[in-house]
Amino acid sequence: MTQYAPRPPSRVFGIDPGLTRCGLGVVEGVPGRPPTLVAVGVVRTDADEHIAARLLAIEEEIERWLTESRPDTVAVERVFSQHNVRTVMGTAQAGAVAIVCAARRGLPVTLHTPSEVKAAVTGSGRADKDQVTAMVMRLLRMSAPPRPADAADALALAICHLWRAPALKARQPPARPAKPTASTASTASTASTASTASTASTASTSAESATPVVGGAR
Repeated sequence: MTQYAPRPPSRVFGIDPGLTRCGLGVVEGVPGRPPTLVAVGVVRTDADEHIAARLLAIEEEIERWLTESRPDTVAVERVFSQHNVRTVMGTAQAGAVAIVCAARRGLPVTLHTPSEVKAAVTGSGRADKDQVTAMVMRLLRMSAPPRPADAADALALAICHLWRAPALKARQPPARPAKPTASTASTASTASTASTASTASTASTSAESATPVVGGAR
């Protein structure tokens, strides 16, 4: 009977972006099994502060979490259209900060929509926040709900990505070989021409040295 090596656990850092409250959650585990809670929290910024200061505070806290939790990958909620444009802009800005922090460390980043997260955690893409929080508590064996709701959403993001990662990887098209550029083609042509000329020159020299001298030197 063939023995299969167990899949090593993966650590996912879920980020529910927001300017006033940015949810952060880290879980560890393997697809198909209940994950383990590593850390959960939230970054808060004052609405009266300048946008630059608020984004900097979020960036510094995310960097600290990345250093302490050392995740294998990062999952960020994908921003979708809302009626409140100001809220959408703030969420998008906080999400961009999270993506940049992960990219700076070479960590892969995946975006998940709220409906994808709800479907992965509860089985329904239309589940409400209470249902998501209840399932997060059950899966992570938590005795109390994570507060505020942004923290629960961050954990749900991490769980969603942990379970969906194999399917997402399978959907990726195989890498195609790079097409030769004009510069590459020119270099190859030049190299081929030079090689041909060198071969011809060598053959000519060999022929001249092999030709006997009639009569000898006088």
